[in-house]
Amino acid sequence: MKKILLTAAIVLPLAVQAQQGTFTITGNIGKLNSPAMAYIDYMSDGVGKEDSAAVINGLFSFTGKSNDYAYARLAISHDGSGKMKAVYGGDVIYFYYGKEQVKITSADSLGNAKITGSKIYNEFQAYNKFIGGTIMDLNKWANGQVAGATPEQRKDTAFMNNLNTEYRRRMKARADKQLEFAKANPKAYFGMVALSEGTGSPVDVKKIEPIYNAMSAALRNSDQGREMGQRIAAAKTIKVGAPAPKFVQKDVDDKTVKLDDIKGKYVLLEFWASWCGPCRAENPNLTEQYKKFKEKGFEIIAVSLDDHKDKWIDAIAKDGLPWMHVSDLKGWNNEVGRLYGIRAVPANFLLDENRNIIAMNLRGEELNKKLTEIFGN
Repeated sequence: MKKILLTAAIVLPLAVQAQQGTFTITGNIGKLNSPAMAYIDYMSDGVGKEDSAAVINGLFSFTGKSNDYAYARLAISHDGSGKMKAVYGGDVIYFYYGKEQVKITSADSLGNAKITGSKIYNEFQAYNKFIGGTIMDLNKWANGQVAGATPEQRKDTAFMNNLNTEYRRRMKARADKQLEFAKANPKAYFGMVALSEGTGSPVDVKKIEPIYNAMSAALRNSDQGREMGQRIAAAKTIKVGAPAPKFVQKDVDDKTVKLDDIKGKYVLLEFWASWCGPCRAENPNLTEQYKKFKEKGFEIIAVSLDDHKDKWIDAIAKDGLPWMHVSDLKGWNNEVGRLYGIRAVPANFLLDENRNIIAMNLRGEELNKKLTEIFGN
């Protein structure tokens, strides 16, 4: 197999990581001033953190603690309209950093920013070049397609199915490159990143476990490595023919919903989020199937990986989704999502009347075909 190795100057094996240290991120974005605000979300000790800072004469800074390399989202609200607008429709970038002093500079916006002072960011760039861009680039394309569609097109199941098909094709091509990268870089930090991102949900154990086992001990014992091991272990129990794990979560009205409370029905357990363009693109098809089979014993429970309730509720209303919705608003740390090993959306599991898993990741015509097989026309 052809080796896809990063240049030695920028490969950072996980073994070089030591004890907790301090990171500093400073920004200089043109002549921005009050009421502009900068917002950062990052991981520390496996826990999501957030912070904000005023932008004064274009300058802002953040300092924190980190045991590991970490992924951050930085957003700037130029007009002071708040974090949500900055993150979902404004000036935002995603990057990796270590226990370093990172500088982010631009004449006008984060979109044109240059990042210096981070060795791991150089590796991040090389990794992204190989796989063809970040997941945010792909999601930006998908969200742009949905936003650019006419109201009639958004309601057109065929149009949205075609969009979903193209998104899945691009996702698969990207995932194939990630797994290729992981196989060739078993000691580099981004080897594990590539494996984690390229695995998808649910985990194909036969395909993924050998790649994981070939990773260095340092990688497998890292936070991300241990999480990957847990996903593989979960996939061995969450499979077609196995009982669906029980769960309890709150709905939009803060009422408790239990999987056990739904008896005698086929249930589609759908994982999604308001910010996920492909999820939203699939909703017209789900609505069509729900209307067609609801009276025959079909139900949907949608588990949202949102972390802001207003965005979640707004998406439900805009897309007209009449089924059950639950979330703990913990984003990717949603307890049901973690229970089912979800690290990519959309994802779903079809459960029979006894709450056994009978199919996974049914989309478009595949879902209609399966439900017709169960309920008839």
